[in-house]
Order: sequence, then structure tokens, then C-alpha cells
Amino acid sequence: MEDLRKIIRDIPDFPKKGVVFKDITTLLSDGKSFHRMIDLIAHRYLGKEIDTIVGVEARGFILGAALAYKLGLGITLVRKSGKLPYKTIEKTYDLEYGTDTLEIHKDAFAPGARVLIADDLLATGGTVAAVVDLVNDLGAEVVECAFLAELDFLEGRKRLPENKVFSLLNF
Repeated sequence: MEDLRKIIRDIPDFPKKGVVFKDITTLLSDGKSFHRMIDLIAHRYLGKEIDTIVGVEARGFILGAALAYKLGLGITLVRKSGKLPYKTIEKTYDLEYGTDTLEIHKDAFAPGARVLIADDLLATGGTVAAVVDLVNDLGAEVVECAFLAELDFLEGRKRLPENKVFSLLNF
């Protein structure tokens, strides 16, 4: 795993001073590393009862689509407000400075569906906690929340369902 960790680039003071941004584009652009990352995450879910992947805008679409393909599943998109064309439900959540709103189609999956939520990075957990709420509001069950990387010091997993968080890499 150390080889994957090393390929992720640190960008100091982005998006603001004092933040060290974990830039995963270096991993995504390296075909061998991207393939290995998807294989490692997907292996965890082989043979598990999962009906669909839920990809979180925007980098979660990349991870989610690749996992869905690897596992032979479809992908459901969770987007920012106003981006989905059909009837939606929404969840507004707090950001560091303000709020944001996420949406999912009302008919994204049937009640009782078992879903895997996929995103690139777990930081404070606010975004994915909102996605968990959307999935639950549609009557589905979250099997797990899967991430390429987790920033442990921000303790985002505390905001998510207990024992339902997997991160390939931890920082």
C-alpha cells in the first residue's frame, strides 16, 4: 500500500492557508496504480450482497463507477442541488463556512436495497453523513462507506455508521 500512498501528491495551503490537500489525480492518472487501487477495494466486496454503488460528487463518481464495473453492479449518483433531472430528495448539511445540499433521485433504488457508498476521501465526514441520510430516507441499507483515503486526525468516521467505514489508505 505504501506505493499507492507515495503517489498521492500533497499540495500545501490549498484550498486555503494551513491545509495540506491530498491530490489523488496523480494516482488516477497512473493506469497501473489506479487499477491496483480499484482491485484492492473491490476485493473486499466480492461475494457480498450489494445491489448498487452510490457515488458521491465528484471524485466519488470515478471511484464508484470503477467499483461498480469491477463488481458487475450499477451506480447511483448523489449530486449537488439542481444537477439531477428527475424528482429528487435532498439533504442540506453544514460545511466549515456555510451549508451545502446534496440530492438523489427518488427512484434511485428500491426500499431494502443494499448499497455501498463510494467516495475518494473521508475528511470531516459531513458530506458522506448526508449521503447516508439520503440512502436511509429512501429505505435502503448502507452496507459500508468505502474510501480511497481517510484523514484520521479529522475523525470523520465518528459521523458515520459504526463499523461501516473502510479506507484503503490512512493519513
